[in-house]
Amino acid sequence: MTTLRQLRFLVALSDTLNFSRAAEMCHVTQPTLSSGIKELEDHLGVPLAERSKQAVMMTRLGEEIVRRARVVLNDVADIATLAQEHAGQVRGDLRLGAIPTIGPFLVPRALPLLRQRWPDQHIFLREELTETLVEGLIAGRLDLILIALPHPVGTIATEMLFEDGYQLATPLGHALAEDPAVTGAKLAESKLLLLEKGHCLQRHALQAYRDMAAPAGDAFAATSLPTLMSMVEEGLGITLLPQLAVDAGIARGHDLALTPLPGACPRRVVLAWRATSPHADRFHQIAAIFRRARDTMHPTPT
Repeated sequence: MTTLRQLRFLVALSDTLNFSRAAEMCHVTQPTLSSGIKELEDHLGVPLAERSKQAVMMTRLGEEIVRRARVVLNDVADIATLAQEHAGQVRGDLRLGAIPTIGPFLVPRALPLLRQRWPDQHIFLREELTETLVEGLIAGRLDLILIALPHPVGTIATEMLFEDGYQLATPLGHALAEDPAVTGAKLAESKLLLLEKGHCLQRHALQAYRDMAAPAGDAFAATSLPTLMSMVEEGLGITLLPQLAVDAGIARGHDLALTPLPGACPRRVVLAWRATSPHADRFHQIAAIFRRARDTMHPTPT
């Protein structure tokens, strides 16, 4: 019969596409891992990996079996954690993912509260783009993710944390600085700097106003918010900063003007997990802690 050990071997091989590295991941010898995968293939009656002297490739069926194996292994790992939670002892690792426009500003505020509540829990943070985070959550690579909506999330469970508005960052003395009636049309008249494609904040910023026009195709696109602010500081354009980042002090030390945008449509920051996870009760508690952490961040004066 198919064993969990064989499935772990197969997933490790899929992750590394190298028998030696996969064996190291599983803390076994290479012959042991190769034998385990061969036994699995013989039992199923189909090849799961293509082997050559140059490379290892998963077959199409192998990729599908790996996808299902991740779910099985993740569910099995949940059993021990579920028993610990029932006994009031939360231990082990919590794999938390967050997008770069949320993680650096919210997670450090929440970590002391999380450690106080569950001192034996180890939290590992991954910063990735939204699409990768959602894929990692579904595959079982992550337990929880901090993302911003709107974004297609399929059937995963989400809990609303807070709405996150924007402030306009402009060079000092810019015509829109301290303008109480900024509109999308006014923003379109200036060079709007945004994050590069793949960052959900780019799409959210463009949706902040219904009359917002997308920048020209050759417009500058940054990889991070600090880069955007440096470009604004040099007088190369203007940008929208999430209120969360502003309240965390991201603009501190930069010579630029910040203007509140009460009329902008905010993004919705949520905590998400697999709908089938047995840890929903704890995840709801973690969501409450993230909300508390956000409430401790006082708005930055403008």
